[in-house]
Amino acid sequence: MFITFEGPEGCGKTSQIVQLAETLSQAGYDVLSTREPGGTQIGDRIREVLLDLHNTDMHNRTEILLFQASRAQLVEQVIRPHLAKGGIVLCDRYADSTIAYQGYGYKTDLELLRGIVNFATGRLVPDLTVLLDLRVEIGLQRRAGGGSWNRLDALELAFYERVRQGYLQLVRIEPQRWVIINAEQPPEQVQMNIREVVLQRLAN
Repeated sequence: MFITFEGPEGCGKTSQIVQLAETLSQAGYDVLSTREPGGTQIGDRIREVLLDLHNTDMHNRTEILLFQASRAQLVEQVIRPHLAKGGIVLCDRYADSTIAYQGYGYKTDLELLRGIVNFATGRLVPDLTVLLDLRVEIGLQRRAGGGSWNRLDALELAFYERVRQGYLQLVRIEPQRWVIINAEQPPEQVQMNIREVVLQRLAN
């Protein structure tokens, strides 16, 4: 099963994935956790370029293509091989991030963007996508309160509002693949909700 995690800034994806991976491993599943951008040696080099605060003059099309280059490498080198041997892949962001951030956020043509994403992923679609949703102001407050700051954090509030609404629109378009979890809850409750959803899907 290929499970991706999406959400606005500060939603807590990374820590929730770590806990879920531990739970699934203890239950006997062969679990692989990865992230975007990155997850491979090539992808991690691209990640450095994307997040570097010195690269403020990066054009939107450049950013989009760099994300797809990292993603293509991750899909072919890491994700597909693990799925092929019957494992579970948990991915911190995936193709929906491009549609939400570069599509709805930057107002890039969505159909054009989907074509580029499909090429990068080889049309590999997650079996389940968990959206950790929360209000933009709360997410940015959390993001500013801990961890390192990067180029993608330094955007205006209206951009992040468009991103959040983009995610919610993606859920409306493809409700069978998505599950929305309220990320404003205590982290322990969020994890319980995630486990319930994932274990239920695995049992079916």
